[in-house]
Order: sequence, then C-alpha cells, then structure tokens
Amino acid sequence: MAQLLRGWGRTAPSFGRLVRPEDAQALTELLATRPSDGPQGGQPAGGLIARGLGRSYGDAAQSGGGIVVDTAGFDSIGPVDPETGIVEVGSGVSLDELIARSLPLGWFVSVSPGTRWVTVGGAIAADVHGKNHHRDGGFCSHVTSLTLATPTGTRVVGPDTDAELFWATAGGMGLTGVITGATLRLTGVETSWMVVDTERFAVLDDLMAVMDASDASYRYSVAWVDFSPGHRGFGRAVLTRGDHATAGALGPARRERAVEVPHAPRLRVPVLAPRWLVNPATVRAFNEVIFRRSPRRRPGALQPLASFFHPLDVVADWNLLYGAPGFVQYQFVVGAAQAEAVHRTAAMLQAARVSCSLAVLKRFGPGDPGPLSFPMEGWTLALDFPAGQERLPALLDQLDQLVASVGGRVYLAKDARLSPELLAVMYPAVGKLADVRRRVDPDGLLGSDLTRRLGLSGAPRE
Repeated sequence: MAQLLRGWGRTAPSFGRLVRPEDAQALTELLATRPSDGPQGGQPAGGLIARGLGRSYGDAAQSGGGIVVDTAGFDSIGPVDPETGIVEVGSGVSLDELIARSLPLGWFVSVSPGTRWVTVGGAIAADVHGKNHHRDGGFCSHVTSLTLATPTGTRVVGPDTDAELFWATAGGMGLTGVITGATLRLTGVETSWMVVDTERFAVLDDLMAVMDASDASYRYSVAWVDFSPGHRGFGRAVLTRGDHATAGALGPARRERAVEVPHAPRLRVPVLAPRWLVNPATVRAFNEVIFRRSPRRRPGALQPLASFFHPLDVVADWNLLYGAPGFVQYQFVVGAAQAEAVHRTAAMLQAARVSCSLAVLKRFGPGDPGPLSFPMEGWTLALDFPAGQERLPALLDQLDQLVASVGGRVYLAKDARLSPELLAVMYPAVGKLADVRRRVDPDGLLGSDLTRRLGLSGAPRE
C-alpha cells in the first residue's frame, strides 16, 4: 500500500510503497525482482530509493509511485576499536545511537550535522558536513569502507578499493544503491563538554572578516546571522567557535560528570502549528532574543556537547512549528574568492522583504571528489524560509542564478525546487555519476522524486 512521505520541510509530499527489508538477503531479492509497480519493463514508476529518518529537507528520500526502502533493519553497531576509533555500523543506525554507544568509550563522530537524528546511511548519501568542515572535511572523509547493495549485486567499496563507486556514493543521493553498512573512523574525546568562544557583531562585514582571519585556529566554527528584513539589526551576528574540552579543563563539579550521553528531546511539538505562528513579527522577536542573550564577547566557556552541536534537537518535531505550508531551507556554497555573493544575498533578502526565520554561515575546506558532493572550499550559507510567502519563489530563483553565476552550488539534500538546467552548471562532474550508474544500475531502477525532477533517474543512456 502506498504511503504519504515528506521531507523535513514538508513542502513536496508524494505517495510511495514503503518497504522494510528484514535483512540483506531480503534487500537483494527486492533489488533483483523489481516488483511490477509501473509501466516500464516491470520497474516501479518512480524508481527505488533508500530512506532513513526522513531528515532530508526536500524530496531526496521519497519516490512517488515507486518503492522506498526503510533501512531501520540495518541497525547493528560493532565494537569500537580502543586504539583507532574504528567502528562498523549498520546504515540504519542514527548518529544519536552511535554517540550514545561511543561517547562513554572516549569517542565522538568525526563529523556531525546540526541534528543527531540522521542515519549513517543518510549521512553518507548526502555527505553531510558540520561546523568543522574547514578543518576535518565532510562525513565521507571519515568512512573507510561501505557495503552497497545495487541492482547488479552487493559489494564492499572504499576510497582505496573501487574509489570511483565509493565517491559516486558519497553525496550521490542514493543513486548508486542502498547502503547497508559502513566502517567509520571516530574522533577521540576526553569529555562530553566543549570549550567555546562567543562573540557578537553588529554588521556582517566584521563577522566575515574575523571568520576569514581566525577560523583556522578553531576546530568548530559557526555563525548565526539576523536576516530579518526591515529590521534595524539586519546583518548582525553571533559567532560561536570551540573545541572538545579536556578533562583537565573541567572543574571538580563538572569532572564528576565529564562524560554524559545527550538526552532525548525534552519537548515535543504535538500537532501542526497555525500557519500564522511563524511570521515577520515573531521572527524578529526571536532573533532579538538570540542576539540579546548572547554575550558581546565570552572566551573559554564550557558548554555541553549536545547544545553546541544539536541545539534544535531539544525539541522533537520542531518542523511542525511552521504549520501546514512547511518551510524551505536553502543552502548554497560559493568559493572563498566569492564572498561578495554572501553580501549580495543579504541585499536580495532585504529588497525582497521575505521573512527568513534562521540564517547560518560557515566556512568550508576542500570538498570530497564525489560528483554530487556539496561542499567546496569557501563560504556556505543556510537560510530557513516559511513556505507560502508570495515573493519567495522568485527570490529563490534569483538566488539560484546568483549562485550558479559565481560557480557555486545548492545542497541537494535540502532541495525540492532546483531546475534541471542549473544542475549541470552547479555540479559539472555530474556526468561521472552517469558513468558509474551504467555499471551498477544499467536498467535505471534507482531513483527518487529529486532525481526524477532533476533528470537523473531512468535508465542511463549511451
């Protein structure tokens, strides 16, 4: 029976048949039999795609008229090597589960996105990034091998064994197969605390100058920016940078609880909020509170690991606060020499008078070689917009053109609207993905709403 599936932004729902294989053999049979759900050669009309916890913001983990493979059954976590931090995990394991298992042993995930409620398989398929990309790269830079079930068989690949397939899978949005497991390299830590420097800025120029000059001195760095249009504080920001605290940095009271596993969400949004809840006035008020509560300058503060990495995880289902229309997160990256694109984006936001509920700015280091991997060295800006705003579609189209014109790209894991014409401009190596697919998916079984919209689904052509 078809099931309605949505991304985290709730803007592009579709009906697909959700299947949860009991084991690797069941998945192999599913990939081999190609159930007749569609008109072409017995293949499902929408293709087959894997899905973890549904935290892709757009339509990457759903397939209208097709088959969606729930990876929850691949939930094993092996022992963590005490010397190297190497661990084998199933693709359905969440980062929350992995952190809960590894943190008491002195290890933490080497790259964590803004939520720990994503699966390992999803983190690889999107090659997720964190606040430390400028120092440590993306998630897949810390994957030593992965197990991939494809329509032509299951194989174990790594950057040193079939590098072409490995990197096509890293950020490949599920188009090379269903990831069932991976071997990860964790980062050693002594505590579950962070040593954090916080600094406020009145204008965007000053923030970016400081980040450009000193981010390399910190392992983790992220800036919140107030992009409330028409507000006197437009462009002000709070920069937060830090590193893992050593046991010696903790006082006696904290030393007794030096390692604490992050708690489950303390709050929950039980139902869809009314659509008027997130509006320009409430957004301005929220941003005012964030800015005023942040210190002008505070070095060396101790902060729990969970609140530093995953502040939104304290509220379960927070996406429901945007109501029935949902929200759009638009994230782009431009090269280090194209910082002016960030300023032009700010000017466009101000001119369009579109409500932006959250803006986050980070710096990236060199990207991974995957054809669809998002990060590249430079600046990345993520913007949250309540959906349903009249001027929003035109603004996003303008941003697409700006980003493409300076050699940047948008993040496909958060996209639900990019045009196929701009895909090849933003991802010029996308043709390499087609070459790999001819080998592992010659009949074009694999596909999602996103890949079909962008012209990436269907049988690869000669």
